[in-house]
Amino acid sequence: MVEIHLKTTDMISILIADDHKLIRETWTYILNSDSRFKVIGTCSNSEDAVTFSKQKHPNVVLMDINMIPYSGIEATRRINEVSPQSYVIGVTMHSQPSYAKKMLQQGARGYVTKNSSREEMFNAIVEVAKGNRYLCEEIKELIAESNIDPATLSAINSLTEREMDVVNLIVQGSQSKDISTKLKISIKTVEVHRHNIFKKLKLKNAVALIHFMNNSPIVM
Repeated sequence: MVEIHLKTTDMISILIADDHKLIRETWTYILNSDSRFKVIGTCSNSEDAVTFSKQKHPNVVLMDINMIPYSGIEATRRINEVSPQSYVIGVTMHSQPSYAKKMLQQGARGYVTKNSSREEMFNAIVEVAKGNRYLCEEIKELIAESNIDPATLSAINSLTEREMDVVNLIVQGSQSKDISTKLKISIKTVEVHRHNIFKKLKLKNAVALIHFMNNSPIVM
């Protein structure tokens, strides 16, 4: 269900799309406390975010990546199609630059991790509303520190969005059964993804994958 708020035209209108109610309520309060911003709606799933953007055309959409029924990455692509004047900022717990890359590839204008400060979020919204791109300091630092050869970079970028979801869960310590439950796919499908991931990255097992991801931030 989408909660709709009154729009003030002199402000930057914002839609918050996140599956956690506390985050939606907290960011609504924080943003509405600043005279530059007005939250005109909040939603808990990606489908509502796309529909709301098509109907109300917010200036900025704060989009969580981990959404249902499809990811925030896919929602960003759809919003870019139905409301190109609505600029998306990815807001997520994922600090791997590969997620930022995939969001930008689908039309996002900004990317901010949930480790970012309130001031950084405000800066991101203002810059993106102007039509500029914005990457938070955490992501820029990871990019600056990275030193990956072209072959490795190509292999990482070949991973699909779902494979990246599996990679992230493996890095967090999840086993195949846990991944199956969290992503709502069969264990057999998880194993296929694991096989493809190891093959693409030329790694032998999950331990090698975890070491690889923890020590190889991905350049944009």
